[in-house]
This record gives sequence, C-alpha cells and structure tokens, in this order.
Amino acid sequence: MNDLLYVNGGNPLEGTITVRGAKNFVSKAMVASLLGESPSVLRNVPQIRDVAVVTGLLELHGVTVKSDPEAGVLDLDPSNVESAHVADIDAHAGSSRIPILFCGPLLCRIGDRPINYHLDILRQFGAVVDKRPNGIHLRAPRRLQGTKISLPYPSVGATEQLLLTAVRAEGITELSGAAIEPEIMDLIAVLQKMGAIISVDTDRVIRIEGVDRLDGYSHTALGDRIETASWASAALATGGDVTIKGATQPEMMTFLNTFRKVGGRFDVQEDGIRFWHPGGDLKSIVLETDVHPGFMTDWQQPLVVALTQATGLSIVHETVYENRFGFTDALRQMGATIQVYKECLGGRDCRFGQRNFHHSAVISGPTPLAAADIEVPDLRGGFSHLIAALAAKGTSTVRGISLIDRGYESFQDKLVALGADVSRD
Repeated sequence: MNDLLYVNGGNPLEGTITVRGAKNFVSKAMVASLLGESPSVLRNVPQIRDVAVVTGLLELHGVTVKSDPEAGVLDLDPSNVESAHVADIDAHAGSSRIPILFCGPLLCRIGDRPINYHLDILRQFGAVVDKRPNGIHLRAPRRLQGTKISLPYPSVGATEQLLLTAVRAEGITELSGAAIEPEIMDLIAVLQKMGAIISVDTDRVIRIEGVDRLDGYSHTALGDRIETASWASAALATGGDVTIKGATQPEMMTFLNTFRKVGGRFDVQEDGIRFWHPGGDLKSIVLETDVHPGFMTDWQQPLVVALTQATGLSIVHETVYENRFGFTDALRQMGATIQVYKECLGGRDCRFGQRNFHHSAVISGPTPLAAADIEVPDLRGGFSHLIAALAAKGTSTVRGISLIDRGYESFQDKLVALGADVSRD
C-alpha cells in the first residue's frame, strides 16, 4: 500500500467510528499466553501492525495462533513452545521493542534460550546474561527467584516486564514505584485469571507471590484510550462531532476533564462517548502530563493541535518523555505559533528541568492552519500531524503513514466514515 496520503482539509469530522482493544495492552496479553499450560482466548483485538508482529513472534516460538479479525478474537495455544533463532526474531520484529517482553516468560517456562535483547531487571531474578557475537544469551540456571525492586520512575515497560517474570518466579517479588496505568491493571487481571497471586497497594507497591503453574485465560481487552483521545482531539480541532463506540469513561476521566476545560463537549453513552465542538471560542489551558492517574503523555500531542485553535496562550509541560515536542516543527510550518522551552513551565519542577531537554511548549492561538507536505515522525506525532492536515485549509501530503498503522486500526476507513476527503495513489 502506498505510504503517502493526500488530505484535503478544512472540513469538520462528523459521524460514528469504533475503537477496539488498547494497543498498549493487547500485545502484552498475547505475550502472557506463553506462561499458560493451556490455551488462551483474547477478545476485542484490533487489526494493527503490533498485533501482527507479536503473532509472528509467538509463532516463531511454537505458539499456535488462530485469528478471527472481523470478530477481533485470538486463540493462543502454547502447547508446543520451543526455541526461536535470534536472526528470525530480528528479521520479524525489526525495530520493535516487543521481543524484550518475551524474555521473562520464556526464562520462566523453559529455562535456557537465546534472546537478542537485554533488560537489566532480569538479572535481579537470577538470570545470567552472556554477550555473544550474534547478540545476548539469557539463561536461567535454576528457577528464577523473587526479589525486591524499586523503580526510580513509574516505568510502564519495566512494570510489565517484572509482572510477566515474577508470576512464575520462586518466592515473593515486591516492586516499589510501579506504574499503575489501566493497561497494567488489565494485564494484572489477565495474570490473575491464569492463577497468579498479585496485590496492588495504594502507594504504587505491587507484590507478586510466585506460583508453580499458570493456565490459559479468557479475556476481553479494555478499549484504547489513546485512540479515543486522538479522535476526540480531531473532532475538536476540526470543529466536528464524533461518536466513538467502544470508548469507556473510567480510563478517560482525566482527559474528559481537560477536554471540557478547553471548551469541548462530550456525552458518555452506554456503548461509547460522543465528542463535539459546540461552537464559539475554545479556551487556552495550562496542562502538565504525568503518569496515571495524571494526564497521559500520549494524549498531549493530538490535543496540542486542538490548542492551536484556542484563544490565548496555552502552556503544556511534558514530564513523562523528554524531547516529545519535535512534532511541533510541522505544526509551525502549517502556521501554528508554538515555542518550546527547556524550563519547566506551568507546574512543578520535573526530572527534565536540569537536563537540557525542550519539554515545555507555549501555544498561542487561534491560528489558521495551512496545508503542507508532512513527514510522519512516529506513531503519536504522526496522528497529530494527520489531525493538523484535517484542520488545515487546502490539500496536505502526509508521507510515512504506515507508521500510523502500528496503533490505529483501519484509520483511513474511519476517516472516510467521518467524511474526511483523503486518498492514496
């Protein structure tokens, strides 16, 4: 498929679309199936590239994967799990970070296996790491041992890796400073269904009592709150009215509060959420990203596009990822007035304040956006550029849109359903 999309913008998005399971959860639940002694069933699975990558990696390791894409159902049978070659893993996964999540479950399950990625946390469980010419070899001389780990920052990836490793380790593992995002809580729910014993304290401490056996699971993935916020921001930026089936309120509360402060309207329905621009001026805000239950960093980029249409000065302070404002270069090219700063603006001092990162932005609006030739930099920044193209007058050329396929199921079909004027060569 052509990696270039023409977007004739300037028209409001209006209509109804559906979001399925969260990209940031589904791939981890698929990996968790390796730990079971019986098959698993995962429902509400989106057709995105990350799912295809994990499917291929599971099959390389002997897992039988049966898929019903229309129904969004995966049947995962780990009965014949075996070793996979480093070169095959590299060739299949490319630059994806997903393979590192396989390390813990595979070490727990069969002990000795070559893996071409390394995560320091596995050493604390007793894994031995050897550097070799073709990569890194991880092995478990004996059953992995529970341990105490304190994270300096609530890292989602580190928390996921620890959960997937500790459930089959011997003894108790205690993780302090854990991430508690909804996707992690859904992963804990999956592991508990499989037979794991996991408790979550109010002070970000997770305790896991290792067990000797885990069975398969049957689970329906929670909806994708990032995709929901992305389409909601697109509705706001284009002056539109979009109903998102599959969106749920509990995971979206912080976003919904901010959406209302900016001037957007929403209606929580039984099977989704309707988002719309009520007319009149949007309001500037001061916003700071944070780990859950704060304002999610992946919500920031699409909302910034909408803030270019708000009256006054908006301040956005990014505290989760450094250098996440690179996507604003394209917005400035399209006419937005955005300045980025190294200082912590609009809130508390954060860990990036003394590290020379441009992690605060000031957006002055409203500014009309003009069509441009845009190169997609990454998944979330790319969808934000797409929103800008939809809001801009004229025809924009958006290159590298295959990156958006990684996390947004059938996004072009959804654009057409919402009345967008888009085409590929």
